[in-house]
Amino acid sequence: MGFAGLFFAALAALLHVYIWVMESFTWTSPRTRATFGLTEEQALATKELAFNQGFYNLFLAIVTAAGIVIGGLGYNYVGIALIFAGVGSMLAAAVVLLVSSPDKARAAVVQGVFPLIAVVLLGIAVTL
Repeated sequence: MGFAGLFFAALAALLHVYIWVMESFTWTSPRTRATFGLTEEQALATKELAFNQGFYNLFLAIVTAAGIVIGGLGYNYVGIALIFAGVGSMLAAAVVLLVSSPDKARAAVVQGVFPLIAVVLLGIAVTL
């Protein structure tokens, strides 16, 4: 359970790095606009907000990755705390997206499935 949980935490971190790239660097590109369902005008109007939001996603990925590395160095309690902080925040953000914008349910599921699996598997692993 522990290794599988770490694997899904790593996948969640990688996904959030990808989201950072889209939100912070390719927000106005046709592919990213299509992914987020935006017109060119909407993308241009929200470019600064998306840039900032992208960095939130990057920071969550960094916290999660740091937890994986620190845990791997033998500091298990610090590592697991950082991982739960990172993937827990990712999962909470996905729930907020789902509740606040039901039309974006697909995005919320994509954003939240890896963190959810990581939380469940790591929660089981730490209680065994």
